[in-house]
Amino acid sequence: MAQARISAKASEGAQQQQQQQQQQQSGGQLRGRFYRSTSMADRSSRLLENLDQLELRVEAFRDAASAMEQEKEILLEMIHNIQNSQDMRHISEGEREELNLTANRLMGRTLTVEVSVETIRNAQQQESLLHATKMIDEIVNKLLDDLEDAKMRLMSLYGACTSDVPAGPIDQKFQSVVIGCAIEDQKKIKRRLETLLRNLENSEKSITLLEHQKSSVRQSCNSKQD
Repeated sequence: MAQARISAKASEGAQQQQQQQQQQQSGGQLRGRFYRSTSMADRSSRLLENLDQLELRVEAFRDAASAMEQEKEILLEMIHNIQNSQDMRHISEGEREELNLTANRLMGRTLTVEVSVETIRNAQQQESLLHATKMIDEIVNKLLDDLEDAKMRLMSLYGACTSDVPAGPIDQKFQSVVIGCAIEDQKKIKRRLETLLRNLENSEKSITLLEHQKSSVRQSCNSKQD
């Protein structure tokens, strides 16, 4: 009997020791999992923070590239305007030739700079951009037929792109098309219309000045005849 009790107690002790070991092992695994989980959360948070900072830099990079695109367009327009200005017509042939050579050199150097910011578009935005471009091109192709009418139509298109109160009527159809374009494309469409209107304004000034000069020449000729 005594031997049986001793064996039973020994068995109970072994079982208790085994349970304690299992509990310790289980606790260690739980603690290990807990520490790994915390470490993964910290890493994920740091990575997300880095990506947020990179996103800001990417957007700043795209904005800078877009600004360079605009600067290239402005430079080319200014060089073109100088070459076609009235002042160029009222200087000697030699001076005009020399200035044109310089202007062509500057234009060539400007064109060597390639800057392109691709706009991400879905199918609907792509279709809207093509439609808006086609509407503008149709007016541009008819500029020589009726300059005044083309200017009025371009102004109505421009009024559809600006948040300011337009001076004239707005092309509602064009406005609905532009709204369907990507934001970056909307800005480019507006800039193109601004450039076209500036060029038309300069053309009208040149035509007015030329007509004034012709009138002055005719009056001078008439006075001499008298």
